[in-house]
Amino acid sequence: MTDSPVTTRHQDGILRITVNRPDKLNALNGATLDALFAAFNDAAEDPGTRVLVLTGAGPKAFVAGADIAEMSGLRPTEGRDFSLRGQRVMRRIETMPKPVIAMVNGFALGGGLELAMACHLRIAADTAKLGQPEINLGLIPGFGGTQRLLRLTGRAATLELCLLGASIDAARALQLGIVNRVVAAADLEAETLKVAEQLAQAAPLALRGTLDAVNVGGECAIEEGLQYETAQFGLMFSTDDMREGTRAFLERRKPVFTGT
Repeated sequence: MTDSPVTTRHQDGILRITVNRPDKLNALNGATLDALFAAFNDAAEDPGTRVLVLTGAGPKAFVAGADIAEMSGLRPTEGRDFSLRGQRVMRRIETMPKPVIAMVNGFALGGGLELAMACHLRIAADTAKLGQPEINLGLIPGFGGTQRLLRLTGRAATLELCLLGASIDAARALQLGIVNRVVAAADLEAETLKVAEQLAQAAPLALRGTLDAVNVGGECAIEEGLQYETAQFGLMFSTDDMREGTRAFLERRKPVFTGT
C-alpha cells in the first residue's frame, strides 16, 4: 500500500479503487473525497476501463464514516461545503457511464454507507455492518444518505436507520434492499470479481444505456421514463455491438463486444 488515501489497480478491464486509510478505518476526510472524485473522473474517460470495484483497505472496514476529527471543528458554512464535497463524489459515482460495484468488506457506516449506496451494485461480506449513525453525533447524513436510503428501502426503513442510528448486519441490509448480495467474508473478493468479470465482457454501450435509463427513469414520471428507454433502445441499433450480439446469438457462439 502507498501513502495515498486512494489507490487504484487495473486488470483486464476492471479498475479496483481502494480507500486506503486502514489506520482510520478508511474514514472520509477532504483529501480522500477529492482523490476519489479524481479517480472516478479519470475512469469515466478511460476506454480501457469497463467496470469498477470500490472497496476499503484492511480487514475491518469498507469505510467507517466521514472523518469526525476533521468535521468536529467546522463552522456552519464549512460544514455545508464538506457536505457538498461529499455529495459531488457520490453523484460522480452514481452517474458513471460504467458499472460500479461496492465490495463491502467491513464497516459501512455514515459516509461509508452513503458511498456504497452511490454505487450501482453492492456485494457485502456476511460480517459487514451498515448504518447511518449520524444522529449519535448530533448530525444528520450529509452525503446523500437520507435520499438514497429512501429510494432504496422506502420511508419506514430510512427513518428507522437515520433516527435510531443503530447499525444492521448484512443479512438485514439484504432484506431491506440496501445490498444486492451477501457472501461469506472469505469469498467476498472472488464473488465480487466474478460479477465484475461478467460485466467487463458485456456490451459497454448497452451497459451505459441501461444505467442512464434507470437513473433518468427513477427521477421522472413513468411516461417520461418509458420514452427515454425507447430512445436508448433505438440508439443501440446503431452500434456494432448490437450487430455482434444478435449475430453471435444466431450463430450460437459467445459475442465479443468492442464498445462501438
